[in-house]
Parts: sequence; C-alpha cells; structure tokens
Amino acid sequence: MLTVNHLSISFGGVKAVQDVSFSVGEGKVHAVIGPNGAGKTTMFNLISGVYIPSAGEILFRGENVASMPPEQLARRGMSRTFQNLQVCMNMSAIENVMVGAHLKLNQSLFQAMCRLPGLRRRDAACRQEAAGLMDFVGVGSYVDAHASQMPYGALKRLEIARALASSPSMLLLDEPAAGLNNTETREIEKLIRKIADSGVTVLLVEHDMKLVTSISDHILVMDHGSKLADGTPQEVCANPEVIAAYLGASVPAGVMQ
Repeated sequence: MLTVNHLSISFGGVKAVQDVSFSVGEGKVHAVIGPNGAGKTTMFNLISGVYIPSAGEILFRGENVASMPPEQLARRGMSRTFQNLQVCMNMSAIENVMVGAHLKLNQSLFQAMCRLPGLRRRDAACRQEAAGLMDFVGVGSYVDAHASQMPYGALKRLEIARALASSPSMLLLDEPAAGLNNTETREIEKLIRKIADSGVTVLLVEHDMKLVTSISDHILVMDHGSKLADGTPQEVCANPEVIAAYLGASVPAGVMQ
C-alpha cells in the first residue's frame, strides 16, 4: 500500500527526518512510535502532503506522491486525522462528517443555487451515509447534536468518522488516543481494529504502548529523526535500543511490555 524510500526533510539546520525507509502492507495496522521530538508527526506530514521532502520518495499504490498536495492524495484514497482536534465547532456533528465526503459530492454552483431534485437526493444520501459512519465509530447517539455539545472523547471519534467519509483505502491517525482516559482509549483500540477489519489500511502515531502493541501488525520506531528499529510488536519491545531510547539504557529486558 505504502512504501517510503530514504525520506528526509530539514528545517534550516535541523534534520527532522533522516533517510527513513519502511513499507506498509495493505489491510495492516502499522504504528510509528518514538520519544517526543523523534520526527513522528513530521513523517506524517510528509506522507500526507503537508510537507515536501528534501529527498526520497513516497510510493502510494506504486505511484510516487512525494510532491502531491493533500487534496490530490485524498482523491487517491489517503485520509488523516490530527493530533489536535480539527472539528468545526460552529457546525452540527453530522455536518462535520458530511464535510469529509465533499470530494464525492456534486459541486455544481448552478445545481446548488437551484436546489435541483438530483442534488437534494444526493445530499440526503450523504447525510444518511454520515449517520451510518457516526454509528460505526460509536457516536451514533450524537447524530442530532451540535459539535460543541459533544465531549472530547466523542469528538475524537467524530474526526475519525469524517476521515472515513471520503472512503479512503488508507487512514493516517495522529495520536488518536491523546487526552483520553483508559476506557476511551480501549474503545479507540477496538475502533482501529474494526476499521482495519473493514479493509482500510491504518498507519498511526501513538504514545500509548499498550494500545500500539495490542493492535499493530508492524511497528516503526523513530529517534532523533532516524529509524531506530522496525518489526513486530514482540520484536520491537524486546529490542534493547528501543528500550534505551524510551526509558534509559539500564532498563531490564521486557519492561516495555
């Protein structure tokens, strides 16, 4: 699904990502972890078209998309959420999800002004689809609510529903469990597995190691902008370099688990 080859980017004299290579298999859950400042979100911004790399290539379904803007990547099936909520608080919950489907909607100004029957039918179908996605992510009870009325944990799920509204083949989740309590985190864990089971490939950045190790098929570990290790959760958790990067060099083996 995704292949990253020798990817690098610098900001002034700071090498934020240095010669990183990895691949993500179709239908898998692939996590990117690392200490604060490791370059995880920068990597996400490179893959999703927010940044243009200084070197390297990003192959999405075999096509080099390293210089493509986010809207073109969305048309090709890549969608993402953000570490900090990007929810429109001046809209209803279901309207937020419908925004994610805009690439699939008729954008004719004439039809919108005249409110032609075909456009009204498509809008009604979009609203029904959005309600179904809200139910899928577990916030169906807020279908008639305003976004400003929803608790933080529900808003995190709402943002995932909006990302799914574009019918992506690959979903990038930037710290989906950030700020959630233990119960909400376990719900997000189940949702990510549910999304992967539906056929959507998932690439996520996350700090919660219990969540990462329980749902990931493969883990990439970054440190100071470089790839430190990659492998299965079991391989990564047993890697002495990974343990040292997180907790210090003299940590007993197995503590990451």
